[in-house]
Amino acid sequence: MGLVLASASPRRRELLAALGVPFEVDPAEIEEPLPERHPHPERVARRLARHKAAVVAARRPEDWILAADTVVVLRGRLLGKPETPEEARAMLRSLRDRWHRVITGVAVAHGKRLRLDHAQTWVRIRAYSDEEIEASIARGAPYDKAGGYAIQDPDLKPVAAWRGCYCNVVGLSIWLAWRLLVRSGFALPPPAQLPAVCRTCPLAAVVAAREETVPADR
Repeated sequence: MGLVLASASPRRRELLAALGVPFEVDPAEIEEPLPERHPHPERVARRLARHKAAVVAARRPEDWILAADTVVVLRGRLLGKPETPEEARAMLRSLRDRWHRVITGVAVAHGKRLRLDHAQTWVRIRAYSDEEIEASIARGAPYDKAGGYAIQDPDLKPVAAWRGCYCNVVGLSIWLAWRLLVRSGFALPPPAQLPAVCRTCPLAAVVAAREETVPADR
């Protein structure tokens, strides 16, 4: 019985590694269609995370399965991962010099039980130029990222400010993952060595109590 990350994302692998425990990677490999708009985008992120966790838990019932899904919300529109240069260009231009929300649903399944929560971070994108957008597209940077950008991108440096959990924008809140795993019965000490942004994260002291416990096969 061990920990399994139900995602192929290299960023989520790096973040989960910060917990200091070994884990396997077993992607759920499901379709992730997003509605163009939704009055409660956090429900979309939670539903997708729950689906991923349940799919992997069905074939690995003895393990603890951790899954996550991130959505970017701009003025009511849900932005997924761009698939073409045109989509990437449109997303990066629409986000430019504006605040938006990044919501990541996180689910932990063990056997037939599943715990579910989400984190939300407000992000302001800087006023980068069209030339910088084209350079990012030429590098292929936008295509595997919700909203077409990465907060940690050293070339575009897209983010001017954020309010909330930094790791949530990268793809997985370390503190939220830790809390869900512990409450699911996974033996896990508090993270000892974390980046400075995690030590000062607002979720380090208190994680909002809006978690659900639901059947993993629901």
